[in-house]
Amino acid sequence: MKKEIKLEKSWLKELVDEFEQPYMQQLKKFLQNEKSQGKTILPASSLWFNALNSTPFDKVKVVILGQDPYPTLGHAHGLCFSVMPEVKPLPKSLININTELMDDCKIDNRHTGYLQPWAEQGVLLLNAVLTVEQGKPNAHQGQGWEQFTDKIIHLLNEKKEGLVFILWGAYAQKKGVFIDQQKHLVIKSPHPSPLSAHRGFYGSKPFSRTNNYLSQSGKEQIDWQL
Repeated sequence: MKKEIKLEKSWLKELVDEFEQPYMQQLKKFLQNEKSQGKTILPASSLWFNALNSTPFDKVKVVILGQDPYPTLGHAHGLCFSVMPEVKPLPKSLININTELMDDCKIDNRHTGYLQPWAEQGVLLLNAVLTVEQGKPNAHQGQGWEQFTDKIIHLLNEKKEGLVFILWGAYAQKKGVFIDQQKHLVIKSPHPSPLSAHRGFYGSKPFSRTNNYLSQSGKEQIDWQL
């Protein structure tokens, strides 16, 4: 896996030893085996680390945690919740995120689900699992990615101060349970999926709360407009 990766230098400095760990070697074998069986792995391997490559370690201001990539060909590009620019209609969770953004900040992003501009401003859009088999949600859970992304969250928690962690739903909240809320702002709410958005995601105002905190910390706010 190490030879296949082009990882942004500040992240490579933090994570270089992680790629030698036994669990990552096992993950590499698993992914190679999946490919050898003719299975389509999403996103393309060049985008597995897009979240890290788009948001360098020293530029991270906000972390949004997702679960795993969209299993539909042409949707996932390595940023949680985000889809490629041409994807229409948008996934329902993303529609709900845009609804809350409109209510919270009067920003209308209903025309797109391509969140790359957020990533380039310091919003780390990190899935817990970085790959999936086409057509099979959660197919790559439990293969090692979770340990790798836990390491990323631990590094951010320990080495940085004044970050905003946005944890939507029980899965993200469990993954971020160790985050130091004395050092960072942790925003928790139900997941924006149609099953749970009405249970408290709507009205949670994560976008304005994030920008208020960044301002109070002397940091530039995120422009959520796409």
